Amino acid sequence: MSKVLLFNPRSAEGKCRVPLSILQIAASVQGRREVALVDGNREGDPWPKLAAYLASGEYGYFGCTVMPGPQLKQAIPVTRRVRQAFPAVRTIWGGYFPSNQLAATLSAPYVDFVVCGPGDAAFPALLDALASGSPLTAIPNLAWQGEDGEPVTTPTAPLLDQDALPPLPYEWLHQHYPMEGYLGRTFLGRRTQAYHSSVGCPFSCAFCGVVPIYNARWRGESAARIAANLLELKGRWGVDAVEFHDNNFFVSERRVAELSALLRGAGLIWWGEGRIDTLDRYADATLEQMRAAGCRMIFLGAESGDEAVLRQMNKGGTQSGEQIKRLCARLGRFDIIPEYSFVLGLPGPNAAAVAGQIERDIRFIEEIKAINPQTEIIVYLYSPVPTEGSELYRQIEADGFHFPRTLDDWLSPRWEQFDLRRNPLTPWLTPAMVDRVRNFETVLNAYAPSVSDFTLRPWQRRLLRLLATPRYRMRAYRYPLELKALLRWWRYRRPEQEGFRAE
Repeated sequence: MSKVLLFNPRSAEGKCRVPLSILQIAASVQGRREVALVDGNREGDPWPKLAAYLASGEYGYFGCTVMPGPQLKQAIPVTRRVRQAFPAVRTIWGGYFPSNQLAATLSAPYVDFVVCGPGDAAFPALLDALASGSPLTAIPNLAWQGEDGEPVTTPTAPLLDQDALPPLPYEWLHQHYPMEGYLGRTFLGRRTQAYHSSVGCPFSCAFCGVVPIYNARWRGESAARIAANLLELKGRWGVDAVEFHDNNFFVSERRVAELSALLRGAGLIWWGEGRIDTLDRYADATLEQMRAAGCRMIFLGAESGDEAVLRQMNKGGTQSGEQIKRLCARLGRFDIIPEYSFVLGLPGPNAAAVAGQIERDIRFIEEIKAINPQTEIIVYLYSPVPTEGSELYRQIEADGFHFPRTLDDWLSPRWEQFDLRRNPLTPWLTPAMVDRVRNFETVLNAYAPSVSDFTLRPWQRRLLRLLATPRYRMRAYRYPLELKALLRWWRYRRPEQEGFRAE
């Protein structure tokens, strides 16, 4: 029976975290097939090790998980090279990028199959079907190129009971790469572990790449299983901090409260992602319990303070500007840092409307910082996602925006920056608008540097704030060249691009 070779492409600046998606796939086939791993984040050049495995003739399947952005820079050339050097090996891609950009992915002659969304059942079923020659159409969450050149997709499977899935094989990972190399120092702790406790999200925001994959579905592990896994990681590997990378960790207040009770006194500091309208409904007792259990920061999509823009994003009706302000004040009372993201530059009826909306959101961000100065602010430029059928997506297409048609086109540096929401490539944003957002962001980062960049020394923070204060108070955001120079010289890290700084 052919073995499976899994590849984790290099992430932004080699940011090294436990490759959770690869572990999930490995868990789905372990005990049935032998599986090997090559991690691009742990290799200077992954090809020699990949080639050595494949040259043995024992590996018939090459699996690669791909997030948008930097991972494409390795995933595309490596997969192409696998096809050229080992044409008999079946190549299988999974992850957010191929699931959202299916036609472009399958148009590449070196990608045979795409697992769309969760692969816990689809991946092992695909391997079994290829080995036996049985039909593929009965396998859910699967896509491949049809004879007519169009993608063939199978139905979407229900989300599985997360507690029924096999545990992640950390010991198997440790055999390939020592676990210590994945547990980086961040502002949360000295040995920070990434963790995924749920899949999906029950909401349908018009700008979110999760929506086309999960269609407003969510399912999570129980609090008891999460706590047991984290305590095992703490005991076995010395983990002292956790980043919950769920698309929406805080969906269930009951689950979070139960988990907080189980983790209290465990010595774990943690961070997670949630929604403002959800957290705003949490009881004070739950917020207090979360902080006592180690919750230090929560990432929340504020997006905009304007009701019309929130409706455009399909967040109106449940989230409001007043709610955004209220929650940042509440979290401050419980010593939990709100990390608010804002998405600026959505399409409008004309350039003046877009520019005016950017200015109003800048003013709203200033108001948020006045309410709770500890609030972390992350500014994105709006980057479209293929939420076909939504009013926002129809609008961006009407305005002339189109995604690349081939994988090779995605290798362009401008599209890498697009996926990092640094270069939106949207025709309605003028260079002056982009400069306005970026200059404001520079002044804000100097005026209130992120706590997540723990390498900045106190004197550096004081100097940045001293230099930025006149600009910030007078709203003199144009040409902040002195601040840009200092931030670049001191290698200020942007959490929206690189996550928490790890060393």
